[in-house]
Amino acid sequence: MIRLHDFPLSSASYRVRIALNLKGVAYERRNYVLRGGEQRGADYLAINPAGLVPCLEIDGLRLTQSLAIVEYLDSRFPEPRLIPQDPALRARAQAMALTVACDIHPLNNLRVLQFLERDLQQGSEQVNRWYAHWIDLGFSALEAMLEDGPEGPFALGDTVGIADLCLVPQVFNARRFAVDLTPYPRLVAIADRAAALPAFADAAPGT
Repeated sequence: MIRLHDFPLSSASYRVRIALNLKGVAYERRNYVLRGGEQRGADYLAINPAGLVPCLEIDGLRLTQSLAIVEYLDSRFPEPRLIPQDPALRARAQAMALTVACDIHPLNNLRVLQFLERDLQQGSEQVNRWYAHWIDLGFSALEAMLEDGPEGPFALGDTVGIADLCLVPQVFNARRFAVDLTPYPRLVAIADRAAALPAFADAAPGT
């Protein structure tokens, strides 16, 4: 049994659900209520000492970090490829994915927002401004990268890949926080086209 330790609204977990669906890999989900701190319980910390989701149990392994999991899945289940083999396209795809996973998401994930709220006593207006600030910086860079990229419906052209896996959850969460996305028309169009595909739609929160 392949088991995903998950939370529906976690954008990192969302990426992995999309990847598993695209690969056609059946898996079991075990969900944790992050705002309730379930991911910090002793039982889960024994599985993933970082106390974060996702964690994928597969092939006798416990894999963490969403992009590392996607890379493992690409090696284990080669079709369809999510990370290009061509060195230039691979670097481009990874740069876009990492812009989300390293430059945006870590500053806006739940534990950071909770620290702002609880420890620094910031109200919802300040927290939302924080969230939108990092979205805007990252999305501005991504919009420029996409404008300079290959033609096609998705981030790297005609097929979806690791960049789309990162864009779709981040756009979903930006909308949850009512971030103005009008400055990023190409990014939003690409994310919306990908999100409508069955593998993406079946991975969306609430499904």
